[in-house]
Amino acid sequence: MTMRDENRNKRNRMLAEKIIKGLESRNSVGYYCETKEEALAQALSLMPEGSSVGWGGSMSIEEIGLKQAVIEGNYKEYNRDIVPPAEKRQVMLDMYSANFFITSTNAITEDGILVNLDGNANRVSMIAYGPEKVIMIVGMNKVAKDLDHAIYRVRNEAAPINTKRFPIETPCNKTGACADCKVKGNICCQMLITRFSMHPGRINVILVNEDLGF
Repeated sequence: MTMRDENRNKRNRMLAEKIIKGLESRNSVGYYCETKEEALAQALSLMPEGSSVGWGGSMSIEEIGLKQAVIEGNYKEYNRDIVPPAEKRQVMLDMYSANFFITSTNAITEDGILVNLDGNANRVSMIAYGPEKVIMIVGMNKVAKDLDHAIYRVRNEAAPINTKRFPIETPCNKTGACADCKVKGNICCQMLITRFSMHPGRINVILVNEDLGF
């Protein structure tokens, strides 16, 4: 490991401590893990076997192996990816009653505010309400200074990159920059700003000292 990497790791640990304190002040719980492997173990430790688990679109949960671990583990899964298109809506509706919803966040501020942007809004709605607990896997690349910077990150980094996953022709897919569009295929229909959790301990954020997702 280079001196540059060591210094970045030290900074990330200190920043994570600040974020975790911010989350605690907002009725949420924060953890910090150095590696993907540690993050996977931490997430699984929060979900007892036999629990029901659902998820939305998230590269982060796939990158640490959490989605696959749930599929291969002793859990009741709400997996919209394996059902016929006509049944996907019902699976997503059933997911509101899950014990756990695993996902990431598009951005998190240094004082623990979560910002998420969605197209169908199934993901943001389940972060806001429904499943008993939410577990978020969040790379330190998603940390923003404050709410304004978090919203900027979501609209100008996360969203344009995410559009590349879909066969859509939004302006940001073509230019890489947000155009505040109202066109077909827009994945920026609903923005959720989570500044406080009504239910203590419902939202659990696992910060990871790696670049994960967008």
